[in-house]
Amino acid sequence: MTDRWDPAAFKVRVDGVLRSYVDEEAGHLVAVDDALAPVAEQLRGAAGHGKRLRAAFCYWGWRAAGQPDDDALVRAAAAMELVHAAAIVHDDLIDDSPLRHGLPTAHVALEAVLARDGRRRPRAAARSLAMLVGDHLMALAGQLFAGSGLPAAYLARARGLWAELARELVAGECLEILHTGGRPDTGTSLKVVRYKTAKYTVEHPLLIGGLLAGAGPGLREAYSAYGLPLGEAFQLRDDLLGLFGDPERTGKAGLDDLRTHRPTALLAETWEAADASQRERLRGVLGRSDLDETHLREVRALMRELKAPQRVERMIGARVERATRALDSADTPPHARRVLYALAQQATDRIH
Repeated sequence: MTDRWDPAAFKVRVDGVLRSYVDEEAGHLVAVDDALAPVAEQLRGAAGHGKRLRAAFCYWGWRAAGQPDDDALVRAAAAMELVHAAAIVHDDLIDDSPLRHGLPTAHVALEAVLARDGRRRPRAAARSLAMLVGDHLMALAGQLFAGSGLPAAYLARARGLWAELARELVAGECLEILHTGGRPDTGTSLKVVRYKTAKYTVEHPLLIGGLLAGAGPGLREAYSAYGLPLGEAFQLRDDLLGLFGDPERTGKAGLDDLRTHRPTALLAETWEAADASQRERLRGVLGRSDLDETHLREVRALMRELKAPQRVERMIGARVERATRALDSADTPPHARRVLYALAQQATDRIH
């Protein structure tokens, strides 16, 4: 790959790595017993989607530190996507989400297979299987990273951060569970955003790429100054799309955040601006299992009335500005800086 950034070509490379690796691992599962075929299929499916932003940030953490294109690095970067796939399977299971990428989520798809085969209590079994699919994807991420072909000394530089990534991802997911259904609060929501998504989406992949490349402390500080606010902006955009996006484009159910009463910044900003009667209207919707499009329209109208989406948009804009400003003084090659600017826009100016 030249210095000219071609996101589509990079995605093809990452997809190729993942397809080959996960297909092989899925084949090993089926070789144990044919009954594992539905589990293997969910393993393949979970790794088969995505924009490959996390891999791109890892790749450019390497390139911005002055290293050339390297197939072994692309394999290591692809491992970031398996971390994401694992997180998604677990997240969908925790939230009981029905759709992802316009398709049934892992636990929903497995339940359909088990019910078709006459399994007793298919829902419970499917949820257990989906949990194990997520666990296996996380294990495969570590395997792919360690077996990427990079020198052992390079990999050793990033070992501690890999452990930190896993720990903080789990901490963020736990924080979201602990605050789900509670009183909406913007500060709490932003903390969940930081640990559940922002760090493993941008900051950690960048830093891992940089550590693999031997980046010094100054450059790593610039990566964090860029990566953390950008990761937060990414998730804030995701929260907006969750309620205001077109499900045909997002591939996710628009009612999920309301049904689960997730602690999103959008909900918190709505709550904090609402008066007593408006809060009562929200209480009548949040956490209900029988929500429909009428409820969604009502909540959207209330949020617009209270200008919550505009405030979240300002949060996004401020974070993108802070992230890109951090690049201005970063000691990186000009072409790498240009790509990191472009990735900041790609991560936050999106419709799905």
